[in-house]
This record gives sequence, structure tokens and C-alpha cells, in this order.
Amino acid sequence: MNISLRALLGATAALALTGAAMAETTITVATVNNGDMIRMQGLMDDFYAKHPDIKVEWVTLEENVLRQNVTTDIATGGGQYDVLTIGTYEVPIWGKQGWLVSLNDLPAEYDVDDLLPAIRGGLTVDGNLFAAPFYGESSMVMYRKDLMEAAGLTMPDAPTWADIEKAAAAMTNRDAEINGVCLRGKAGWGENMAFLTAMSNSFGARWFDENWNPQFDQPEWKATLDFYLNLMNQYGPPGASNNGFNENLTLFNQGKCGMWIDATVAASFVTGKDSTVADKVGFALAPDNGLGKRGNWLWAWSLAIPSSSDAQDAAKTFVNWATSKEYLELVASKEGWANVPPGTRTSLYENPEYQKVPFAKMTLDSINSADPNAPTVKPVPYVGVQFVAIPEFQGLGTTVGEIFSAALAGQKTADEALAEAQTAVADEMKAAGYIQ
Repeated sequence: MNISLRALLGATAALALTGAAMAETTITVATVNNGDMIRMQGLMDDFYAKHPDIKVEWVTLEENVLRQNVTTDIATGGGQYDVLTIGTYEVPIWGKQGWLVSLNDLPAEYDVDDLLPAIRGGLTVDGNLFAAPFYGESSMVMYRKDLMEAAGLTMPDAPTWADIEKAAAAMTNRDAEINGVCLRGKAGWGENMAFLTAMSNSFGARWFDENWNPQFDQPEWKATLDFYLNLMNQYGPPGASNNGFNENLTLFNQGKCGMWIDATVAASFVTGKDSTVADKVGFALAPDNGLGKRGNWLWAWSLAIPSSSDAQDAAKTFVNWATSKEYLELVASKEGWANVPPGTRTSLYENPEYQKVPFAKMTLDSINSADPNAPTVKPVPYVGVQFVAIPEFQGLGTTVGEIFSAALAGQKTADEALAEAQTAVADEMKAAGYIQ
């Protein structure tokens, strides 16, 4: 063996040893097909440069399909996924079930104390952080400043529902196809019931009293539904019972909505390149009725690790990277600060560059004003602002959402819808053993 050959074999052996030391671990990440998650997949070179021993396989699904798949997988212990994209509805339930891995041991530089308290609280069960927030959101009013000015009105930073009704009446112009207000009407616990449940809090309504008795037969829910139906019937777009987040986003960006009350994460879209009214948009807190609660929700799309994963260390490394301060800086360097995943960290809102983003402060104020532990005026036995964190709520929310959407479509009155909702929810709660 000559020296050159010996050197070559030595180098080969060294490479083999290196390869053994860096044996690749593959993790499967289930996520939702929204813009922020798709953007993350395009930035994976940064992760691989830092962690060449971990390979990430993506399963990217539409929201409803994702929920079905990950719920089935985790409930059966299937182990198909190592990282799940779930929300503030699932985390408290699954955390209590022991289905999720605690993230309390993330490294110090992760700076868990930097997470916004409201968001962190929604992902924590009995002191254990069970998911890391990728982006957080509340809801707020997005409105046309030019139409308000033309109507001789000024939108308060903290409007009441009476302010919203007055502005909607003033801005509606049927000849110009401008609707005073666009709100969710499409059935679904995450669509119209997310909006209506949050709205009902500001009217003092609640899903259940302290003993889990349904409350749709109470005057607060009647006031909520009557106001919503009247507002939408007079000043909303045609066919509003089919409109969810995406449909209203399109209407707003086409200049067909005077106001849109929806997720704060939409702010970057209505002021982005696809909006025809990008330079005319103002922001305000979600409305109230002077009862101490606003009609805004609290949500976080978050990354969690199921207990059934056989690659928990690698999964934790990925979650740490994707929800870190460094990831926010990476997105800012590639896409600009307005496109950074919002609503998760205090330090982002202290960043002078991010403070220049026109919706940054209103987003933070909206998130901070939502309290999932005391969502409405009266006491409740549940956690959640726009949902009730019990396993039965997915079915209950969808059922009531279908009833209320039908009322918006004119297929039944508000009184008929409320009576039907009361019966349906009471039957399910009896069957589930909450009440007799």
C-alpha cells in the first residue's frame, strides 16, 4: 500500500465514521396549507445547514383534513407523525390526555419567557408547555379609511357594535357593489362559530353555565344572533352564508367591503400586493358592548410532538428551530418584516423595525385583550374564547354553525335557530354525561 492509497483509505474511513456519527433521522411533519407554513418549507436550507443529520418529510393538508388526520393518528397512537400542527383548541385537551410531549426542556436560548403570556397560557396545561406557537392571532376590525372619510365618520380605536352598525350603514353602496360589513357566515366550528362565539362574549353570552347547561335559550344569545342577522341582512354581501375567511378576504381585497372583522393574521394580506385597497386600510380593536369583553378571539397555530413519535429528540430540534427568534429574523431577511409569523414573541413587538409595520400594535393589543380562562362576562366551566375546550365541541360547534348559517340564508328565524341549537346541544351534553 503506498502512501497515497493509505491516505485515501484513511480519508474514506474517516468519512464513514463521520457518516455513522451523523446517522440521519427522518421526521414527518403534518402541517396546514397556509402561506406561513408553505414559506417555512422554502426556508429549510437553513435548518439542514444547522442539522444535517435530520431529514424532514412534509405532509401538507387543507385545514379540515389535517384536523381529521392528526386527531385519528394521535387518538389511536398511530405514530405516523413526529410533529403536528395543531391549535389552541387541541393542545389543552390532548395535553391532559397525555398525548403530547412536554416542551419544558427546550434550551435556554429558546427563551420561553419571551412568548406572549396569552399565547403561552393557551398552550400550557398544569405548568407544562405542550406546543410551541408558530404564529398567533386574535381578531380585529379592518376597515376602509377612504370610505369612512367620505361618510364623514371616524373609526374609534376601540369601537362598539353600535359604531360598527352606524359605519356599515354609511358605507354600504349597493350600486357600487360595496357592502358595509363582511363577516363569516359559512358553517363550521372554526368558521362562523369562531366569529359568533367570540362576538357573543361581548354580548355577555356563554355556551354553558357553571353546571354545563346550554345557554342558547338565554337573552344574551338572542341579542347576539338578532344583531348579527340584522347587520348582515342589511349591510352584508349577497350569499354571505357561504363566506368564510378566504371568501371575505377576496371580497375585501377587491374593494367590496367597508369593514371586515376577522383574524389579525389577515392584515398582511389586505395590505399586500394582492389587495386593490392596500393603501386605504385602517385597523381597530374588535367591537364591544360596554360589558368589559370584546368580540375578539385567541388562536395559535402551533407545533407539538405526539407521545407516539419514535424520534422525539429530532422532532424537538425542529420545533425549536421553527419557532425560534432566529427563524423570525430569517423570514425578515428573506421576505421583509411584514411577512414574519406574528403574534408569538414579546421581542418581536419590541423590535423597532417590526414596530413600523402598520398593523403590529393593533395585533398585539388584540391578542393581549383576549382571556381564554375568562372569555365572557359571566363565569364558565370551560377554557377557550371562540371555542369550548372539550372533545365534544368539534361536533357541537359544527352542528350549531350549520343551524346559524341556515338562519343567515333565510331558511329559519333567529328564534327557531336558537331553539334548535339549545335542543341539539342539550341532547349531546346529556349523551356525553355532562348533564342529566
